[in-house]
Amino acid sequence: MGSNGNVYQDVIESGGDYGVKSANVEGRSCLRLCGSAGARHGMTSNSAVHELLECPVCLSIMHPPIHQCPNGHTICVVCKSKVQNSCPICRQELGNIRCLALEKVAESIELPCKYHYLGCQDIFPYHSRIRHEENCKYRGYNCPYAGTECFVTGDIPFLVAHLKADHNVDMHDGSTFNHRYVKPNPHEIENATWMLTIFNCYGYQFCLHFEAFHLGMAPVYMAFLRFMGDENDASKFSYSLEVGANGRKLKWQGVPRSIRDSHKTVRDSLDGLIITRNIALFFSGGDRRELKLKVAGRIWREQT
Repeated sequence: MGSNGNVYQDVIESGGDYGVKSANVEGRSCLRLCGSAGARHGMTSNSAVHELLECPVCLSIMHPPIHQCPNGHTICVVCKSKVQNSCPICRQELGNIRCLALEKVAESIELPCKYHYLGCQDIFPYHSRIRHEENCKYRGYNCPYAGTECFVTGDIPFLVAHLKADHNVDMHDGSTFNHRYVKPNPHEIENATWMLTIFNCYGYQFCLHFEAFHLGMAPVYMAFLRFMGDENDASKFSYSLEVGANGRKLKWQGVPRSIRDSHKTVRDSLDGLIITRNIALFFSGGDRRELKLKVAGRIWREQT
């Protein structure tokens, strides 16, 4: 299904520890006082320190800068901007008073990666934790659907279910495919995006994108594949796409890009099969009043 009223037919022919230990509180971040600067494995909870550092508004662990009102009630820097400079406990004006003692406590503790619920078991001092989380291999993926703006994030199984239930994306098994794209009036090209299907093969999922847009002033069509996983796993695969008719053929071969790279990043890098409108109409045959493109593809695992 295309955006802006365009409809495409999709035909498949395929084949360390100084804190007091206590029980974890479910749903809350665990922490402990630091004994070293490196990452650690496993989690220990100090509930008294946790309560001191818990923001009364968002209930998250506060990190420097930590602000307080004249009566000593603390709040995190993010929520301070949301409460219109009024203490949420006593309604006194917050001003710019910093709680330096609590900031030192915050800097002396270790916290689990915020992606621990997705499998990361490492524990870091505050500043190291922030750097780690930017590239944590367990961090969630953005929804790869490109037809509309979607802000859903999660692990791969969650996104697969989300794509099927919320975006009505077709799921197909197999590593080879044939797609036919039909557009009634190809001379009225506009920026539009379609993600037609997800392929399940080799124990992974691959997203096939096809779209029409202007490259400078020239109208073009583009097909490309994205891998639902990280870059290291994506590099283990290759794929080919080809389109043709009347004894002519265009073929593209490449490595699927991880969905860590946004759809726009992949498209703007032109990392896929590019078909100009004139060639697309030539392949369509007939009176050039209707786009009829058949794109064949194959996915395979590279030998290591």
